[in-house]
Amino acid sequence: MSISRTQIYIMKKTIKESIFIIVGCFLMAAGTSLFLLPNQLSSGGFAGIATITYYLFHIPVGTFMIILNIPLFILTFIKVGKEVAIKGIAGTIILSIFIDLLDRVTPLTDDRFLACIYGGILSGIGTAIVLKANASTGGSDLLTYIIKAYKPHYRTSNLIVIIDIVIIVMNVLFFKEIEVGLYSAIAIYLMGKMIDIVFEGVYFTKTLFIVSDKYEEIAEEIGKNLERGSTGIYAKGMYTNEDKMMLWCVASRGEVVKIQQIVQSIDKRAFIVISNAREAWGKGFKLNKS
Repeated sequence: MSISRTQIYIMKKTIKESIFIIVGCFLMAAGTSLFLLPNQLSSGGFAGIATITYYLFHIPVGTFMIILNIPLFILTFIKVGKEVAIKGIAGTIILSIFIDLLDRVTPLTDDRFLACIYGGILSGIGTAIVLKANASTGGSDLLTYIIKAYKPHYRTSNLIVIIDIVIIVMNVLFFKEIEVGLYSAIAIYLMGKMIDIVFEGVYFTKTLFIVSDKYEEIAEEIGKNLERGSTGIYAKGMYTNEDKMMLWCVASRGEVVKIQQIVQSIDKRAFIVISNAREAWGKGFKLNKS
């Protein structure tokens, strides 16, 4: 019996996603068990609630996270869909097992500042890898799925922030230390940044909008000196009511200063706007090899 290309693609996709989930969950567990948990810090979500029960009742964090997620799994299965629920269950179980296993390992530091830094970074990278597999590890992720099923106009990022704030406040009240909340906030911030980096990369590019009467000369010099192309966009100055030609140019961060120097040397009255662009694909930048 031959296997179709579609079946092969599905098999490869499943294997790839499974590896991503396992690796991501391990990194999240390392950040939690080796850095955050021993220092009473929280990464938000259900891990924050489990941290309290860990110190209060000595219940393993991983085990309690599974218990907390059971109602969410049922609601997710009903309101969101079977695939999301199954991946959520798999991610939560794998993460919980890793957390309880690594909890037996000696913590790597008892310095809260170092713990929030490295714990946040590892947890963020791990979370991003799991999300790349279109999976979740329960907790805040599944809760936002459910809330959005009832209130689709709610923003996911706002929901996660609100949930994390509530859980951090709970940790501060329980441990009676404001530092717990302050360091936990740093860890959560770093988690968010690492998720952005994994998803969007660190290769930031810049876009420049240049308004000048000498646009042709500027475009020529940019092309000749930097081998960068420019696009002319017809525009109208609403204040002067004059038609203008605006140059749009995409460049690397290192080239921005050179372009500014070129523009200033040609037209000191030129108007330049510089903004960030997450990625640029095409000649001179990233090439899609897929």
